Amino acid sequence: MSDQPSENPPAGSSGEAARAPEPSGVDLARVALRAAKEQARARGDAAHQKKQARRGGGLRSGARADGRDPLALGAAINRLITERGWETPAAVGGVMGRWPEIVGEDVAKHCVPERYDEDERVLVVRCDSTAWATNLRLLAPTLVARLNEDLGHGSVRQIKVQGPGGPARRYGPLRAPGSTGPGDTYG
Repeated sequence: MSDQPSENPPAGSSGEAARAPEPSGVDLARVALRAAKEQARARGDAAHQKKQARRGGGLRSGARADGRDPLALGAAINRLITERGWETPAAVGGVMGRWPEIVGEDVAKHCVPERYDEDERVLVVRCDSTAWATNLRLLAPTLVARLNEDLGHGSVRQIKVQGPGGPARRYGPLRAPGSTGPGDTYG
């Protein structure tokens, strides 16, 4: 015998038991499928990384929607309102536009909302006569509840009712100093 080891050990030796059998048939197909899936995943990850790099670089807009694409006017306004935190003032503005629907046509003819104080959550309403101002003061708790149902709880805490603004003060020789005019009719 020679001193060099033989490449093919004789049958029945321990080298044959250590070697695994070659895959064939279904096993070979499974191995090929697994390799193909891994390659496809690697290609997809590379494409995703390339896309993310392009978005971050601001090169150009692609075929799919992203943050740089134009928006419809309504969507742009809604986005602006949300970003700035103007939801409550915008909702109150909508209430002022729908005032006749909320309070009724009869009350709306004589009482008009003037402004909304967001910090105090007070809606200021002006009436055209003291009788309507008194009537609205009596309806105020019901109206606050109705507005909070529409706008969300706590949007309006109080309704401040103002009577009619009197005529401009005229100063002249027949006026008493400090006189406010007929106070029982205006205010």
